[in-house]
Amino acid sequence: MGPIMLRQNFVRALCSENCWEAVDCRYDRGVKLRYRFRLYPTPGQQASLAQAFGCARVVFNDAIAARRNAYMAGEKFPSVVELSRSLITEAKRTSERAWLGEVSTVVLQQALRDVDRAYRGFFDSISGKRKGRKLGAPKFRSRRDRRQSIRFTANAKFSITRGGKLRLPKIGYVPIKLSRPLPSVPSSVTVIKEASGRYFASFVVEVAPESNDVGESAIGIDLGLGHFAVLSDGTKIEAPRFLRKAEDQLKRVQRDLTRKEKGSANREKARIKLARAHARVADARRDFHHQLSAQLIGENQAIAVEDLSVSGLARTRLAKSVLDRSEGLLRRGDWTVVGRGVPVRPLPLRLGDLRAAGVGAGRDHRSPVRAD
Repeated sequence: MGPIMLRQNFVRALCSENCWEAVDCRYDRGVKLRYRFRLYPTPGQQASLAQAFGCARVVFNDAIAARRNAYMAGEKFPSVVELSRSLITEAKRTSERAWLGEVSTVVLQQALRDVDRAYRGFFDSISGKRKGRKLGAPKFRSRRDRRQSIRFTANAKFSITRGGKLRLPKIGYVPIKLSRPLPSVPSSVTVIKEASGRYFASFVVEVAPESNDVGESAIGIDLGLGHFAVLSDGTKIEAPRFLRKAEDQLKRVQRDLTRKEKGSANREKARIKLARAHARVADARRDFHHQLSAQLIGENQAIAVEDLSVSGLARTRLAKSVLDRSEGLLRRGDWTVVGRGVPVRPLPLRLGDLRAAGVGAGRDHRSPVRAD
């Protein structure tokens, strides 16, 4: 059987009726997507956000401590309602935690929800109910964490004004850079502060899956090291190597950081400079994955991605090259695929023999064709 016949069998397998029925049954009620925009808070708003980050962190840590104490005493875990009563409502009446009343209550309640979700994921992981790698028990948060975040739900009555500002309770009207309008009313917004000092607002909206009228075309993707990916039609996508290209600059900035005295203002400036350099690399890599996934989705009706163990390859001598490609980002790109009604199926792509795929063809060029 030649490579053309193998490719035709592969396309027919992807475009089977069972595949479409599964997608339609799962996503006929709409999907939830995230829209992320840049925030530019004023110095006063940055102080208010820092206070909100700290209060949410304290409630989060208190909830973990309460559950750990209950476990050590052999008692039943306190529920979210009980924790909300003791750690928020009653704590505000004490002199030690009176400052919790200076931030929105929704932020504190969502911190308790995060603790409950983390413990449920931990227990589902050790019981085998949750698939994938094993999750550890929730850990305490620190003010030195690289990422700080708080979440406002619809109960907080946040809104986007006509003047291009995001109104947050007890924070104010924060300037926001809206690059495109939201498709529907957001159900929640998460305010994020990165290590580089940048602020972002991540909105959760629900949209109906879009139709993709491109016939019955399908594509297979083989992820590799020689090339970033090889498609089943023979197209080779070069690896951008973002980290390799920025390595010299990152080394210089890292050396400047190590030469600064710990605890000094100059060291903090050098730390932010290093974080911004890493953020530029991450932004370029993320933009590459988004553009590639959008192109493949717009041209195909079904996509199969190699079921590659990225975490396993990251423990080998090829770790830097594997992590520089961030191939896991492309496999996690099904949020875009689902939103447009295109299914993604991870397949164990096989090497096959040289005669069927063509003598002299490389491994990355053969694998997507041998997916029948």
